[in-house]
Amino acid sequence: MTYTAYRTKEKIVVDGKLNEKAWALAPKSPRFVDIINGEPALYDTKVAVLWDDEYLYVGYWVEEPYVLATLKKRDELLFNENNVELFIDGGNTYYEFEINALNTIYEIFFIWKDAYKQGGKFDVPEFNVHERDAYTFGGNHDRISKHFWDGTHPRGLRWAFRDWDFPGLKTAVHIDGKVNDNTHIDKGWTVELAFPWEGMKWLANGRSLPPQEGDEWKFQFARYEKLISLEKNVGWAWDPTGSDDNHKPEKFTPVTFSKKFVEEL
Repeated sequence: MTYTAYRTKEKIVVDGKLNEKAWALAPKSPRFVDIINGEPALYDTKVAVLWDDEYLYVGYWVEEPYVLATLKKRDELLFNENNVELFIDGGNTYYEFEINALNTIYEIFFIWKDAYKQGGKFDVPEFNVHERDAYTFGGNHDRISKHFWDGTHPRGLRWAFRDWDFPGLKTAVHIDGKVNDNTHIDKGWTVELAFPWEGMKWLANGRSLPPQEGDEWKFQFARYEKLISLEKNVGWAWDPTGSDDNHKPEKFTPVTFSKKFVEEL
């Protein structure tokens, strides 16, 4: 499924509330589905994308009757509790972002190992594998015996830079309820993100920053939920990947950028 992201004239205030008129006008995704089989998810999740010359904006609407979040330290393993996620594909690179209801974030920058060449464009101090907090990564299944060394993706391993931070990133969360209070039924929470285009130079892969009319990028919009009563973690996404390994850029959702203003549609 493809999506058209429109520009906004409005100044977006990143406060998590998604109350600007532009968000009301922006096309929203369908309800997220199970990331493996595409079946409807238990709780509703939708996302929308806007942009201007300075930022890419992403907004999430997350239904959750009991908003739960405990992790407060940046780059803690948020996939172990309820969160929403955004992946951005850069061809030979991709970026993973996660956030919980406490506005704690986790981010990793990946470079496919077959693209990381000595003397190549990624052989720079920012991605020095000897000096940075870098690991090889084979996907979510790389600790299973059969796939221990290489993971399951046909492209093989990638370098994962755990200490990379997206420059200028703005994030905010708004909770419609009472976090960590299971005596209160909540409506859920909303997430508002602003990624500066100038921070995407390693993801642009030859594309203009900001985008030109008709440029296509691929994103994964996802959510992970810990179903306490079932003692099970489940993944929901805009488009399914067919696996609980969501590190599959070829399965991400295509987004086409339009220079039309959402306020003029």
